[in-house]
Amino acid sequence: MKLTLIIATFNRATSLLRTLKSAVEQSAAADLWECIVVNNNSTDNTEEIFDSFAAQHPQFNLKIVNETKQGLSNARNRGIAEAQGEYIAIIDDDETIEESYIESYIEFFDSFPTAVAAGGAVIAQYESKKPKWMSKYTEQMIANPLDLDVVVTTFPKSRVPAGGNMAFRKEAFDLVGTFNPRLGRNGKNLTGGEENDLFARLREQNIPLYFVPNAAIYHHIPESKLTDEYFDTLSYNVGCSKRLRTRDDNELRVLIAEEKKKRLATYILATLYTLCLQPLKAKYLLRMRNGISRGIAEKEPLEQK
Repeated sequence: MKLTLIIATFNRATSLLRTLKSAVEQSAAADLWECIVVNNNSTDNTEEIFDSFAAQHPQFNLKIVNETKQGLSNARNRGIAEAQGEYIAIIDDDETIEESYIESYIEFFDSFPTAVAAGGAVIAQYESKKPKWMSKYTEQMIANPLDLDVVVTTFPKSRVPAGGNMAFRKEAFDLVGTFNPRLGRNGKNLTGGEENDLFARLREQNIPLYFVPNAAIYHHIPESKLTDEYFDTLSYNVGCSKRLRTRDDNELRVLIAEEKKKRLATYILATLYTLCLQPLKAKYLLRMRNGISRGIAEKEPLEQK
């Protein structure tokens, strides 16, 4: 078994089915990979949907396991523990993957025997019209689009792979541990940061992060993620996640200092958007920064209603 594809899921049966359909359309031979769906206490018909799909595709190594500890990090860690592949790729249940996805990661890790961690392109797919207020900065928070190059390259220090498209040699988790259960989505709680935390630990070990261009995913953004309520809750929880990642008072002071610089940069960008007759982009950019700053200060996660 070369690669294990892990998909953690929580109450997204219909979306999960779309993800699974893209998985079985892979160019990689079916006996080279497996797919593990980790059901994290879903109360919808996730298990029935999966069982029916798996029965229709017996030639593929499709498996579902239940993780009763709530939280995305717990679910992903369960998938890692169950994985039989040399390599592990992790995606989300609101994505579809390119036909070359699995083959690209297998070829990458086979060709770069010292490589430990990688990520690929993330292409946003909006199910409704992209709102006029969205700038590249607010889109980064909501859809996290990513595309570095057309060839394999290393991530710059300012960037890391997206949480919805990351891959590892299995030994990576022996080196730095798995995802921190204190971080990441938890039911309707929109905290995150577990991927950044893991990649930071890898970089502390001087382990480079690689970009694999042909291992692309499509991140499907429903209209429900473009509402003001979702925007404000997500912004706030981004700040909470940053605060939760700090390990001591010194890291907290650094975070607060960085946030002050980002606030100043945000005011400048908002002014430029306004001067360019794009006041809505300015408004939501300021709204995002204010939410993040408040989350850092208050550090108590909010649930999505």
